[in-house]
Amino acid sequence: MVRLTRIYTRGGDRGETSLGDGTRVPKHDLRVEAYGTVDEANAVIGIARLHADPEADAMLARIQNDLFDLGADLCTPERDNLAYEPLRMTEAQVDRLEREIDAMNAELAPLDSFVLPGGSAAAAHLHLARTVVRRAERLTTELALREPVGAPAVKYLNRLSDHLFVASRWINGRGAGDVLWVPGANR
Repeated sequence: MVRLTRIYTRGGDRGETSLGDGTRVPKHDLRVEAYGTVDEANAVIGIARLHADPEADAMLARIQNDLFDLGADLCTPERDNLAYEPLRMTEAQVDRLEREIDAMNAELAPLDSFVLPGGSAAAAHLHLARTVVRRAERLTTELALREPVGAPAVKYLNRLSDHLFVASRWINGRGAGDVLWVPGANR
């Protein structure tokens, strides 16, 4: 368990931060960008939860907890000589997202057009979260080209963006409140 007694340490005053293994890196390091963007997505989901019904809120709360797990995973480089067992994402977390996607999608009519962000406050915030997750995924896959990153972490981000898209439709009156793109409507 994490116990925080001090919020500021002054350790980052010169533009560096510590990774989960104690390594010091610049605050603009790609690994820091990746897990920082995961944190940003988590914050947007927190806003969406303010507008969600209890069932959606519970689902989003599970995702927020997973995103802290993902941040812990990404902030600790994969190394064999760590003095402790780091928290890593698991296939079970990816599988849960897939089950939730399938359950929500079963209640939705097929789409005849692309969905524009909106409809309800919760749905609009989930669309924003989805775009932030996609950015986190891009950063994480770039990081994976340079350093080892666990496959479940990358899969989770990929699946989460799909989940947030389907959840936005599900929250939007099971798709009835979706705002659809009309190609060329304003020409």
